[in-house]
Amino acid sequence: MFDFSLMSIIAGLPGLLLALVLHEYAHARVAVAMGDFTPKLTGRLTLNPMAHIDPIGLLMLLVCRFGWAKPVMVNPRNFKDMKKGNILVALAGPAANFLTAFVTLFIMMVLFKMGMLNTVGIKTVLSMIVLFNINFGIFNLIPLPPLDGSKILLEFLPGELAYKYMGIERYSFIILIILIMTPVLSSILVPLSSLILHIFETILSVIL
Repeated sequence: MFDFSLMSIIAGLPGLLLALVLHEYAHARVAVAMGDFTPKLTGRLTLNPMAHIDPIGLLMLLVCRFGWAKPVMVNPRNFKDMKKGNILVALAGPAANFLTAFVTLFIMMVLFKMGMLNTVGIKTVLSMIVLFNINFGIFNLIPLPPLDGSKILLEFLPGELAYKYMGIERYSFIILIILIMTPVLSSILVPLSSLILHIFETILSVIL
């Protein structure tokens, strides 16, 4: 999991940037579509990486294969339907990651069938795009505030329980450190990543 080689860093950069930028852009795009123009007004409705990158989150994604970007600010009061808006905006980021991984895997399989995936560098870069996006999508669906999974779960909890649940956020960083330093996160991330990759490969094998 921990690979600081120059080749790994260079090969991983496209995957890192795509995972971060498309995730946050999807949040912003769906928020605007639901009636909240805050992301546009704050400069987040863009594919410019500099608008979305959080240095620490980028480093974590590079080193541990999961991480985070600057959260997109939204005002749920502007949504046409607040509950629906919150759920769709939260889902948009991980969905964008999974879609990116699927499309990239499709490209890889097409290139392979055409005999054009022989170059190790290209294969490695594309593989890293798939890996980073799947893992980034899974990580953000963990129901730990303020990750996307918690925002989805929050919409289905009754008021008092939702309030107590959000109180966990003050301990989120500590919990994440514990998850990182123990095998717990890997035991969740690796099997789910393999499962999603297998599902994508099965679907594409039928299509192609």
